[in-house]
Amino acid sequence: MSRIDDTKPFIPVRIAVLTVSDTRSLAEDRSGDTLVQRLTDAGHALAARAICTDDRDKIADQLRAWVADSEIDVILSTGGTGLTGRDVTVEAHRDVYEKEIEAFGTVFTIVSMKKIGTSAVQSRATGGVAGGTYLFALPGSTGACKDAWDEILAFQLDYRHRPCNFVEIFPRLDEHQRRK
Repeated sequence: MSRIDDTKPFIPVRIAVLTVSDTRSLAEDRSGDTLVQRLTDAGHALAARAICTDDRDKIADQLRAWVADSEIDVILSTGGTGLTGRDVTVEAHRDVYEKEIEAFGTVFTIVSMKKIGTSAVQSRATGGVAGGTYLFALPGSTGACKDAWDEILAFQLDYRHRPCNFVEIFPRLDEHQRRK
């Protein structure tokens, strides 16, 4: 069963938050605010924050810029994971991923089912890795951001979480690039 091992030290992670929206500004970004509040309350550092329009190339460019930034360990995006024509965040993330964390979307759906029932099928939340950085695309609702953080990311981004977590494998995410 999963648990927090209090004998291990907490290791803060540097997290960037990207809101994907054609209509929101930082002043109206409740989902981004929710993620920032939760990650800082947990002891992590907000490394960067931005808003980007629903444009696949612009989203991917921002993700790539943050992946290339050695001061960013994790990228959380919110918005653009639905089914409409403007929802292109998932495609932009997949343009950047080296590896997809396929179980993230599955676990997010399980968490969502408990809250919103079969409406969970309309989300395409996804996660992946690129350049030694974790990337997660979350829906744009504050409830979905809370669920993703509280039920998945708070644990997986905590080095003390057992039996395993994302933080403990950071040093090995880009090992394939060092072997050459």
